[in-house]
Amino acid sequence: MDGISDVAVGVKRGSDELSMYNSPNSGMSSISDRASNGSDSKKLRVEEAPPSRVLHIRKLPNEASETEVIALGLPFGKVTNILTLKGKNQAFLEMGTEEAAVTMVNYYTTVTPHVRNVPIFIQYSNHKELKTDSGNQRTQAVLQAVSAVQSGGSPSSDVQEALAAASSPVLRIIIDNMFYPVTLDVLQQIFSKFGTVMKIITFTKNNQFQALLQFSDPVNAQQAKLALDGQNIYNSCCTLRIDFSKLVNLNVKYNNDKSRDYTRPELPAGDGQPSLDSTVAAAFSKDSNSLLGALNPLSAAAAAAAAAGRVALAGQAGSSGVLLVSNLNEEMVTPQSLFTLFGVYGDVQRVKILYNKKDSALIQMSDANQAQLAMSHLNGQKMYGKIIRVTLSKHQTVALPRDGLDDQGLTKDYTNSPLHRFKKPGSKNFQNIFPPSATLHLSNIPQDVTEDDLRLLFSNAGGTVKAFKFFQDRKMALIQMSTVEEAIQALIDLHNYNMGGNQHLRVSFSKSTI
Repeated sequence: MDGISDVAVGVKRGSDELSMYNSPNSGMSSISDRASNGSDSKKLRVEEAPPSRVLHIRKLPNEASETEVIALGLPFGKVTNILTLKGKNQAFLEMGTEEAAVTMVNYYTTVTPHVRNVPIFIQYSNHKELKTDSGNQRTQAVLQAVSAVQSGGSPSSDVQEALAAASSPVLRIIIDNMFYPVTLDVLQQIFSKFGTVMKIITFTKNNQFQALLQFSDPVNAQQAKLALDGQNIYNSCCTLRIDFSKLVNLNVKYNNDKSRDYTRPELPAGDGQPSLDSTVAAAFSKDSNSLLGALNPLSAAAAAAAAAGRVALAGQAGSSGVLLVSNLNEEMVTPQSLFTLFGVYGDVQRVKILYNKKDSALIQMSDANQAQLAMSHLNGQKMYGKIIRVTLSKHQTVALPRDGLDDQGLTKDYTNSPLHRFKKPGSKNFQNIFPPSATLHLSNIPQDVTEDDLRLLFSNAGGTVKAFKFFQDRKMALIQMSTVEEAIQALIDLHNYNMGGNQHLRVSFSKSTI
């Protein structure tokens, strides 16, 4: 019984209650019978207990508080009780359900849990529930406050302490099923609901869009993780997977569309990266707060992301899928060329070159997200020698000419086009959307077509081929033109080009270089 006087909550218990912690079959005694600071021999018993909603935590650092132990369980569900055994560097944590406990144990078998930078061990306890005195007001207060936050309440000062146990203010965010673009600004809008976002760095790793996001306070990071992990930004796609980063501070060198330090607006944009336009910045700070303010955290994510693209237009808040493209080369442009180029970023439904202003066109995408995606990637690019401007139109649809009226082929309806890239839900094409680049990805190449054939084909499109590389199966290749403009031209001319035998070449922008 000597170890029990160290119970952190410091409540005297009757001997009948204490006996459960010393019973011969308890996981507790089987471990504490050996050296209490924990030798490797302990690991032999880790798998013995069947799943239980009570977890046994070992090798805690001396100074660990119960709030830090609670924080270990917070991301996985409701924490209903805790007992810490200070002298033995151990604790019991009771989760609301066995399922939450199983999820927690499974997670921590792949990611070693740490408290105060010390690795600890978590396993199932032989106990099915914790019996502790409900009279311990402090523990109860912390648990109640935690459950209030988990059901959408605002954190009290008690729970602030529990939440602060997450040692890092930096979150690592991975986005699964990224069918629509998620920008740095979308993330800022969603996460600033939970506190001051100081810095964000975005990058692609293992073909997945990822971000590191730093709050001013670890408490905010914990709250954001609790509320947003596993949530979808858009309907049934763009799922947030959130972990704590091992970093405690991010070093941001540039303020652009890939990284941002909100505490240092004077940072340069870096090479070739657009800096955040001041009107866009103003629009975000102005509109985002009112947009998110009235929402609960979970729907805030969806609303923020859906609105983010349009908020960026400084108050032009229409949710149409129609784009206005201007400064076109009216001698060269056709509805088909616009269909092909804009079709890289969504399924183009209709194109209308304006009869009285032939350097401008309306393009109807299948939804507002695709319109946003096309606008963000194509505005400012060169097409037929002119820098095109792409904005959201106030029109909700593109009208077709009235029956019998000849508009000189300026309006085309592509609603039933077989060339739409994004018809199939979950298509791989969703994962291969990249900004215009000098390197193009070619697929559906017939077996008998050689590198020389393709080099010649792309040179004839009016560009210079700088490099070429077949993939192993020779059905796909990368081809590098000398400029982005040449690559855009080649894509317009050669996407869906008939290579013979009714095999049509597929062309898209690549994120790779050769």
